[in-house]
Amino acid sequence: MYMDATAGYGGHAMVILKITQKYKGSVLVDRDQMAIDYLHTQFADKGLKIINSDFYSATKQLVNQGKRFDLIFADLGVSSPHLNIASRGFSFSNEGPLDMRMDQHQELSADTIVNQWSVEEIEAIFRKFGEEPKARKIAKLIVANRPLKTTTDLANIITRSADKWRSKHPATRTFQALRIAVNDELGLLEASLPLWEQLLNPNGRLAIISFHSLEDRIVKQYFVDHGGDNYDATLKILTKNPVVASPTQVLQNPRSRSARLRVVVKIKTTERTSDAN
Repeated sequence: MYMDATAGYGGHAMVILKITQKYKGSVLVDRDQMAIDYLHTQFADKGLKIINSDFYSATKQLVNQGKRFDLIFADLGVSSPHLNIASRGFSFSNEGPLDMRMDQHQELSADTIVNQWSVEEIEAIFRKFGEEPKARKIAKLIVANRPLKTTTDLANIITRSADKWRSKHPATRTFQALRIAVNDELGLLEASLPLWEQLLNPNGRLAIISFHSLEDRIVKQYFVDHGGDNYDATLKILTKNPVVASPTQVLQNPRSRSARLRVVVKIKTTERTSDAN
């Protein structure tokens, strides 16, 4: 059975389930209501389960139900509709409200952080989640110019902190940091990894695509800690180095340039005992 922890608009699920034909018993998860509505239209009468929830909460639910899967997949990137629909507030390229919520029912939004949090709190987010060297300067500019209403208001303030820039917009790191903070992306990932392993059948695969170094670091470290040459390893790493997009794929889809795919397989108890001997 297949579990897609970040099903989005079903692109990966459509391809995988078309190959396996194991619709019944498979599970698609997403916390975005727009995505959930679309998934119901695409997979109507297929016999799979669709859960509207963040992947950590959904995973806990599935663990408690005793579910098991042969493949668990998570694409940690932001979906194109999030970036392309200005009203969602994810992109500095399109003017929209300071939102950035993947779950539109939650209270915390980018507006709350930008317009209510202190300089120190905003700076900490930009440093931790954006690795932004000018975090302090940007945080002070934001607080000094409040209230900010739109994504372009925020982007313009951030641009004022830059001496000069060429290829990467000065707001790239800070918008990433805000999105991660609003949606608790790293916290949910860290909490979910051991539960995803628990949900796997023996010989089941866990495949994760990450899009920035903070996510990839968490995934890589978990795989190393529970796999590799450890005598008590529960996972076998199938991707010694992450799989990245080819130059042709990047040309076709520029957003794939930062994608990193890592895959592990759950080791059978008998295999681990045999290796130890």
